[in-house]
Order: sequence, then structure tokens, then C-alpha cells
Amino acid sequence: MGLVVQKYGGSSVADAERIKRVAERIVATRREGHNVVVVVSAMGDTTDDLIDLALQIVPVPAGREYDMLLTAGERISMALLAMAIQSLGYPAESFTGSQAGVLTTATHNKARIVNITPGRVEKSLEEGNIAIVAGFQGVSPDTKDLTTLGRGGSDTTAVALAAALHADVCEIYTDVDGVYSADPRIVKNAKRLDTVTYEEMLELAACGAKILHLRSVEYGRRYGVPIHVRSSFSNKTGTTVTGSMEDLPVEQAIISGVAHDRSEAKVTVVGVPDKPGEAAALFRVLAEAEINLDMIVQNISTGGTGKTDVSFTLPKTDGQLAVQALTKVKGQVGFENVLYDDHIGKLSLVGAGMRSHPGVSATFFASLAEAGINVEMISTSEIRISIVCRDTDLDQAVRAVHDAFELGSTGAEAVVYGGTGR
Repeated sequence: MGLVVQKYGGSSVADAERIKRVAERIVATRREGHNVVVVVSAMGDTTDDLIDLALQIVPVPAGREYDMLLTAGERISMALLAMAIQSLGYPAESFTGSQAGVLTTATHNKARIVNITPGRVEKSLEEGNIAIVAGFQGVSPDTKDLTTLGRGGSDTTAVALAAALHADVCEIYTDVDGVYSADPRIVKNAKRLDTVTYEEMLELAACGAKILHLRSVEYGRRYGVPIHVRSSFSNKTGTTVTGSMEDLPVEQAIISGVAHDRSEAKVTVVGVPDKPGEAAALFRVLAEAEINLDMIVQNISTGGTGKTDVSFTLPKTDGQLAVQALTKVKGQVGFENVLYDDHIGKLSLVGAGMRSHPGVSATFFASLAEAGINVEMISTSEIRISIVCRDTDLDQAVRAVHDAFELGSTGAEAVVYGGTGR
């Protein structure tokens, strides 16, 4: 008998009928002889509806009460799913994140898991139950307050629980049949990948691929948890995320996929004194505000002014906070102005094979040029090339790069069962 952790996203449990279908899938896994722990997201667009409701009350909700509100969505779906499983003749128990022992930092809205003490879940399994855990949430051992892990945090809950319980596999059920070479909502002939390394999936997730939450992949790699991405709407084999680049066969494809992201903004700090310590002062104040940065570009001083411009990208949700934090130190650092632009899109080409194949960059930028895409920022790693362009050009850029590297499938078009993908 093995232990399987399954995670079901919001589109998989969007209504009563889908919850019943998920319950049948869970029971089928149990009949195969496995112990099952299930992590569940809020139903459909419940989280978005709760956010909209909060914003109707107050423009900037207080972090503690905001988390208290948002965690209600998962509590609803976990209880309903437990009832559906019980109606099929199998015992099930539901647990909130705190009851399941998910311990986090005290930061509201974007807490990080620091430990999992799954004693109650283990006891429930020993008693023969199917354990249902609310995703996306935990509790701070310091403040005793409920916290949330940020959008997509249920993936992280599932993989972290799988690691803590020493599960054989963590199955992530979503509204597509696995990890694709591009978002099938944009590229109709996107190809499903059979396997992806942790490193490639980390890059794809960090660059905007919504299929897996970044921190869930980090957990999987750190603890060696195989992650199996599948659809809850079909029985297709899906994609397995496991292994490292060193394990790749010689014939591994050069490029795995193209990711895109519309959730970032660009901040440019104009006229920064070009001397040691000034850039450090800028990034220190952003770090103190707990703002995560992505791409960073510093221009060379021009015209003997002794000043330079520093641009960086960050989540749109942190954009105004960053501008406010930087404005407070304008006099101290001595820069001229802060510019904010939230009409950008990021496109990334990812593949472990590109590190040993020359010409990838040439093909990449040539395809963008032929499509008339203007590149505003560039960032690279050993297995990734990322650029920033106008958000209105992003879909066209994705299709151009995908075609240039011939990543498409010759078979049937990819199916998006849930519609929105949230």
C-alpha cells in the first residue's frame, strides 16, 4: 500500500457535480489500495469573489482579516468534498491548514511554510480515513493567526504535505492534461510534455506558467517528491516533474517550452548617482518592504552626468508599495524620479538543452524581430532567456517564438477543460 497526495484546483471542484466526480476519482485511488490525502482549493472563482467583496468594503483590507476571509473558500470545498466521499461509503475527515499542521511565517497574504507537523493527518490515515486538507492556508506559530500562501498556494500545501508524509507521489489535478510547451489558451497546437526536470519546471513556473506554483516545485526538488500533473477531467497520463538536468538523455529536446506572464510591472528609478552603494540602498528598502524583484537592468552612465537609470520588474500587486518605499528615500539616495509601468508582458524560453546548443539566442531574437516585437529588457540563465515587451504584443510574441523552435504538436489541439485555468 502506498501513500498518494492529490491536489484539486478550483476549476476541478467548481460546483456540486464536479465535487462528486472528484470524490469518485479519489475513491477509485483508495480502491487501488492506496492511502489518500487530498488538498483542495476553493470552488471555482470563490477566492476572486471574496476579494471583490472585501474591496467593496474597504480599498485596502487589513492583512489579518483579509486572510481570515480568504481561507473560508477552502473550508467550504474541503467539507463538501468530505461529504461527497462519505456518500460513496468511504470514511473521510477534513482539516483546515492549521489543523493539518501547516506552520508558516507571520506575513499575511504571502506567507511561507516553515514546517509541517501532520500528526492529526497521520492519525486520521491510521484510522482508515481519507484526509482532506484545505490548501493555500496555514497558521503562524508566533502570532497564532491564520495566514495564506498567495495565489496558487494550494500546490505548495500539497507538495509540502507529500514531503512531510513521505508520500510516493504528489498528483496535481488541474484543467489541462499536463505541462505544455506553451499555454494552450494562446497556442492551440501546444505539445504536452511527458517529463520535465525540476530545474526546467522552476524556470517555467517563475516565468509565468500557471500550471504549478513556484514554491511547490522548490519543495519537490528539495525533498525529491515526484510531482504528477494531470487533468481531473480526463484519464490521460499527464506530465511527471522529477529528476535533474544531469539525468537527461543525450537526445533530450533543446527547448521544453515558452512561458509568459502578465502579472508583473516595471519600475524605473531615474537619475541614480553612479557610485558604490547607491543601488544597494534602493534594493535594501525594497527588501525591507518584503518585495520580490525579478529582472533587473542598470544602464551605463551617459554624457558624463555621473547618473544612471535602474529598472526592475516585480508583481503588480507590489507595484505601488515599491513606488511609495522608494519615494521615501529619494532625498537620501539622490535620484531624480520613479516611473511605474504596468502594461508590460514577460516572455521566457526554457530548455535544459540550450546550454550546449549555440544559436538559440539568434533564433529567439530573430523570431521576435520578424513579428515586430520591441524588446525592452533581457535576462538570461543557463537554461532560460527572458524578455519584457508591451502587454499588447505578448500573445503574438509567444506564438512567434513557439513556431520558430517548432515546438508544436502535429496531433489534436490541446484541451482546456475548465475554461479560465484559475
